Amino acid sequence: MIVKEDFVKKLKIAFDLNIYEVKIWTALLSKGVSSAGELSDISNVPRSRSYDILESLEKKGFVLMKLGKPIKYIAVDPKEVLERVKKNIRNDGDERVKNLDKVKGENTYKELELLHKQGIENIDPTSLSGAIKGRRNINDQIETLLRNAKESVLINTTKDGFFRKIDIIKELSRKLKDVKIKIIVPKSEEIKEFSKELKNVSIKYSDDFNSRFVMVDGKDMLFMIMEDTKIHESYDTGIWVKSPYFVKSMENLFDINWNTLK
Repeated sequence: MIVKEDFVKKLKIAFDLNIYEVKIWTALLSKGVSSAGELSDISNVPRSRSYDILESLEKKGFVLMKLGKPIKYIAVDPKEVLERVKKNIRNDGDERVKNLDKVKGENTYKELELLHKQGIENIDPTSLSGAIKGRRNINDQIETLLRNAKESVLINTTKDGFFRKIDIIKELSRKLKDVKIKIIVPKSEEIKEFSKELKNVSIKYSDDFNSRFVMVDGKDMLFMIMEDTKIHESYDTGIWVKSPYFVKSMENLFDINWNTLK
């Protein structure tokens, strides 16, 4: 049986299988019921490997061993396989989260924090800057900055940028009761409606500032270097800077603009 290479690659990625597993599985699907030797011949997988591959697929819930001799295998309905894989991913994810939560209370994690603290202490704060590529990574960094805010958060963004951040802002604004959050966005009735759900957030509207940046506590700033409407999200790029001197200067400019708006 000849299976197209791109089809094999897609299955490999989607179901987290190796090449031999995909070939044996698809061969069995085409037969319904078959022996290891027959599947080896059909799929061009070495006979010596077909047995351990089938055992692996059986453990993962892709195939069943048929009762009786000679030993044969039955293909599980792909719809059922999909549900099993999804369930396993969720269970594995929950387990990993639990393990990571446990790590926070262990000495290993404390040692990691100590290493980071010692490293940061030896670095000039103005040297802490970097480029962040991809909108998902940018949003993760914004969330990190907001989560660690102690005094102020200043945001200038576009309409699309606002709605990309709305969940982050909404969640964290409830927790950051002592932090002053100011946002400048383009005029939009839709944004005004959404802003009603935000707590501890002041919003002003202007169409004159087509820029995207976040400043936190007068120390950290993350600014995007391209227009979000003219770049694919995977190529969006932000520059993170940790420099009180620079960020304070930018905060002063933000406040000047803020005071001119109604």
